[in-house]
Amino acid sequence: MTDDLNSEEQAVIGQIERFSNEVLVPAAAGIDAKAQFATLHQSALAEMGIMGMNLPESYGGTGLSGPALYYAVEAIAGACGSTASMLTAHFLATDSLLLGADEALKQRFLPQAAAGDLLGAFALTEPQAGSNPADMRTTATRDDDGYRLKGAKCFISNAGAADFIVVYAKTDSAAGARGVSAFVVEPGKTDGIEIGRHEETMGLRGGHVFPISFDCHVPQENRLGEEGTGFRTAMKVLDNGRIEVAAQATGIAQAALNAAISYAKEREVGGQPIGNFQGLQWMLADSATELAAARALGLQAARKRGTGARYSSDSAFAKLYASEAAWRIADRALQIHGGYGYTRDFPLERYLRDLRIFRIYEGSSEIQRTIIARDLLK
Repeated sequence: MTDDLNSEEQAVIGQIERFSNEVLVPAAAGIDAKAQFATLHQSALAEMGIMGMNLPESYGGTGLSGPALYYAVEAIAGACGSTASMLTAHFLATDSLLLGADEALKQRFLPQAAAGDLLGAFALTEPQAGSNPADMRTTATRDDDGYRLKGAKCFISNAGAADFIVVYAKTDSAAGARGVSAFVVEPGKTDGIEIGRHEETMGLRGGHVFPISFDCHVPQENRLGEEGTGFRTAMKVLDNGRIEVAAQATGIAQAALNAAISYAKEREVGGQPIGNFQGLQWMLADSATELAAARALGLQAARKRGTGARYSSDSAFAKLYASEAAWRIADRALQIHGGYGYTRDFPLERYLRDLRIFRIYEGSSEIQRTIIARDLLK
């Protein structure tokens, strides 16, 4: 499956797969049942260099190619969706700095973030501005030596444990998307930031999301790039993030398909394995085909990541198809397990709950269709 990687990257992915199977899989059900914050794995991920997988070596990262990063996220998600959610939310924050910040700001945060010493969060979504971030109401108004940041964000992954949060706000409320700027805030060092209790979610229960309110000062040196460039940075970051959502979806779908295949071989009805029945074979064949197509679309986008080529439509293809197909694959896997699949003795019901959010966050399926159609019609 990783034939398109060089030998060094294949070794890294092999190490991550072993870690995922030996450490993450045994803990995943407990994290879900108790809604434990997946940051409990942060130090172990950091020791393996996983917290900086999306960053170049010049900032302390591992410098993985786009496809290698895809396979790595896929392996982690297939073992524990909550851990993958925590990790990729951190990537959104560090990608924001990598793509939008000046060199001084990058040096202040990225090496420590890559080492896992700092955890990041990405604050874009608001109660009144989800699918259309340009409608955000959070503002950043100039004061003597920086900005007064005021407003509220919601569903912000990692915020309760984050050492730094990349916040998107309007510096020019009359300019629409061109009036959005981005800032780094440090909750532990800044007064006027209130982080609420994490939301009780249906799935990814260990990938905690939080509401945040701001009425705080941000120094000018904490602004990412020039005023008005924040929206463009956010869209570039989300192009990457959507590839990672696709990787999470195919990782969980692969785990569901593997479970269905194993069960079909072991479960007997009428003295023979249920895998001998044509109807069930067709279900497995459909799932394997959809999974292969979803992964191919994800890797198509991943190959363009970091090359300078435009890939907004490619990442939209990947996220749209993978998030929709993974749901169907996991649903078939649960059906193959029958009543047992509906119990918590098997992971199928968790896979379905974890997968449901992928059709909503980082741009809903409907938004992905809009992105694709606009590109076709321009």
